[in-house]
Amino acid sequence: MADIQNYTMNFGPQHPAAHGVLRLVLEMNGEVIQSADPHIGLLHRGTEKLAETKPFNQSIGYMDRLDYVSMMCNEHGYVLAIEKLLKLTPPKRALYIRVLFDEITRVLNHLMWLGTHGLDVGAMTMFLYCFREREDLMDCYEAVSGTRMHATYYRPGGVYRDLPSKMPRYEMQNNKNKKNLERLNYNREGSLLDFIESFAERFPACIDEYETLLTDNRIWKQRTVNIAVISPERAINLGYTGPMLRGSGVEWDLRKKQPYAVYDELDFDIPVGLNGDCYDRYLVRVEEMRQSNRIIKQCVKWLRENPGPVMTDDKKIAPPQRMGMKDDMESLIHHFKLFTEGYSVPKGEVYTAVEAPKGEFGVYLISDGANKPYRVKIRAPGFAHLASMSEMVVGHMLADVVAVMGTQDIVFGEIDR
Repeated sequence: MADIQNYTMNFGPQHPAAHGVLRLVLEMNGEVIQSADPHIGLLHRGTEKLAETKPFNQSIGYMDRLDYVSMMCNEHGYVLAIEKLLKLTPPKRALYIRVLFDEITRVLNHLMWLGTHGLDVGAMTMFLYCFREREDLMDCYEAVSGTRMHATYYRPGGVYRDLPSKMPRYEMQNNKNKKNLERLNYNREGSLLDFIESFAERFPACIDEYETLLTDNRIWKQRTVNIAVISPERAINLGYTGPMLRGSGVEWDLRKKQPYAVYDELDFDIPVGLNGDCYDRYLVRVEEMRQSNRIIKQCVKWLRENPGPVMTDDKKIAPPQRMGMKDDMESLIHHFKLFTEGYSVPKGEVYTAVEAPKGEFGVYLISDGANKPYRVKIRAPGFAHLASMSEMVVGHMLADVVAVMGTQDIVFGEIDR
């Protein structure tokens, strides 16, 4: 009888569990994986080079499109780099708004991760539950920026505008059920802060629902416990950050270790895993949602008590008021010049990093004194995680590849850039 030969198999890029455009070339011995070679580049758009051809303030929208599940966190990293070069400190209210939306974004990201990870492994209900809550948070994005995903809300010197005093409401269409309309609008009577507070009050019960479905679920544990175990030392050597690193038991979070914005004034904990397997990384991310909810509540309380400006008063950086542009020619010219030519940033190089939902999102920026960056380099957390794909799946079954992809929380916008 002939020996069984190893064979290679393509996984993706059309596979629904490939999270976009990953092509994995798997070498298999029966059902067991011998090696995995990730092929990337199918979503390469030249983001860094594009940013080098445009004024600083025109590239903020590109950052939204990197990790397109955690949009405002990407903006935060880029805007911080520009502010560091300009030696600019935004008003405190703007910093609190940024932290509020960073944490809303973290919850958005983790809900997307939990829903798709559950769906990949076979828990259909998780996907429906998570997207129910995501819808409310998407409405918060829309209320401040006018768009549900690519917000361009953070600006060097602050944020685009203050939080709106009223929430958009659903309207009656084609004589729809009036009771249903009242149900949809019950928490939209007040301001955006009221809406976010109402969400933060009921969200812990939603997380309890997710945990009831998954945490002690026999099938879920069989699919995630002792799968893709990474030791703390190996996680550090592989360049892991975020929940991937904390799941292996390393207590490292930039919000605590290198605080930016106003994280040093807020009270929250860093969840850490014990075994470094898929199940621990699941527990870490679920607990992160609870901690983000704590931060959101603290931000809402502070923002209620402290009104004030949300943009720097430096006229070189901040655009003029809309009302002023209507009857003042100089303001109109100022606005036009600011958004077409931008502003020159002092010479220098800078690296800033934020704790994005997937890990450390860093921006390395070199300025030669012009109105556009000389060099932009982005440090995407998912890139280092994907590089260890082969190490994580070798010796496991084909079905476990899907669980490992889910636990890495991969989005290709930031990996391919």
